[in-house]
Amino acid sequence: MHFYRSIYTIKAFTFDLDDTLYNNSMIVEKAEDEMIKTLQGYEQLRTLTLPEYFAEKRAVLASDPEIYHDVIVWRIQTITSLLNKTNIPASKFADVIDEAMSCFNVWRHKMNVPESTHTLLTKLATKYPLAVITNGNVDINKIGLGDYFQFSLRGGEHGRSKPFPEIFDLASHKLNIPSHSILHVGDNLLTDVNGAIDNGFLACFINIYNQDIFQLNDTRCLPHIEITQLPELENLL
Repeated sequence: MHFYRSIYTIKAFTFDLDDTLYNNSMIVEKAEDEMIKTLQGYEQLRTLTLPEYFAEKRAVLASDPEIYHDVIVWRIQTITSLLNKTNIPASKFADVIDEAMSCFNVWRHKMNVPESTHTLLTKLATKYPLAVITNGNVDINKIGLGDYFQFSLRGGEHGRSKPFPEIFDLASHKLNIPSHSILHVGDNLLTDVNGAIDNGFLACFINIYNQDIFQLNDTRCLPHIEITQLPELENLL
């Protein structure tokens, strides 16, 4: 654990999810692969490939740049755009989208949450209010983490995604704790570290990259704390 900035009082914690509380490696990739297989089950989409899906996703973003704040809406609009290029009746779009999204969500939640994460959150929750701020679409209740947190905020649904201020401001408001007393923990130097510091939060960077923070390309400012393993936060108790 390295301290780069002074910390006076921590009264609450907010956490990122992916690659912070669990290893998210290949989870989204697998979910998208299975979703494409589901879409290929329709004759009109039988030849759809993952690169074609990503190309359509980029085209949707180009036409609506703000859509990236909500990954769920972005994915739905991408599938809708693909369907518009087929002869599938528009009346069937909702059923196709529901099937594809249901498949994606099943695989999206097939991650293994380490026992060390449960142990840490159990200890922290006895002393601090905890909350989630995520840019993804993971439901904490579906992965066995819901009982530790007072709430979970998601980019798009609860304002623009990290590092923009709305979602941090809402977290501070819902916790009823000043932002300067909330430690946000995450693995992304831009969305988590810069986002937290720019919006008055304390920042803890979990360095999963096995590189010196000063050598990482996304380093714009130093966090208050740097850790390499989540259980190190127990030292703050």
